[in-house]
Amino acid sequence: MVMNFKGVQIEQERDVKYEKISDYMARDLVTFTPDMEIAEAIDIMLKKRISGGPVLNEKRELVGMLSEKDCLKVLVQSSYHNIPSGKGKVKDFMSENVKTLEMDTDVVSCANEFLTTYFRRFPVTENGVLKGQISRRDIMRAAQKIKSTTW
Repeated sequence: MVMNFKGVQIEQERDVKYEKISDYMARDLVTFTPDMEIAEAIDIMLKKRISGGPVLNEKRELVGMLSEKDCLKVLVQSSYHNIPSGKGKVKDFMSENVKTLEMDTDVVSCANEFLTTYFRRFPVTENGVLKGQISRRDIMRAAQKIKSTTW
C-alpha cells in the first residue's frame, strides 16, 4: 500500500512493463572502420542521410561512434592548421567514450538516458556484441505507440 497526496492509503499500481528498445532499434547499420578516411565516412553519411554510426575494428568490436559533430571537427581543424579539409582517419575524429544499452532496456529507461545525456543515438548490445542502434527518433516512434492506459 502507498499513500496518495491526501494521506489516504491506496492500493499500489501493478508493475507496468514497457516495450523493449530491441523492438524499435535499427538493425541494418551503416558502420565505419577506424582506418577509413574521414572524407569517405562523411560522403557515406551524406549519401545515406544518417547523422552518425558505430565504428568497428577488424574483429567487428565496437571501438567508437562517429557523429556529425565529430565530423565538424574536420572543418575546424583544417581551417586552424590551414590544410585541405577531409584529411585524416575516422579514428582521429570519432568519439571513443561510447555508452551502450542492452537489448532488454525498456523504452522509458532509454528515453531517460536521452534526457540525461547529450547523445542522439546509443549502440545496442547483447552480451557485449553490437546488435543495433537506437535513436531519439526511434524512441519517439515507440512513445507514439504506447497507449495512454500504460502510463
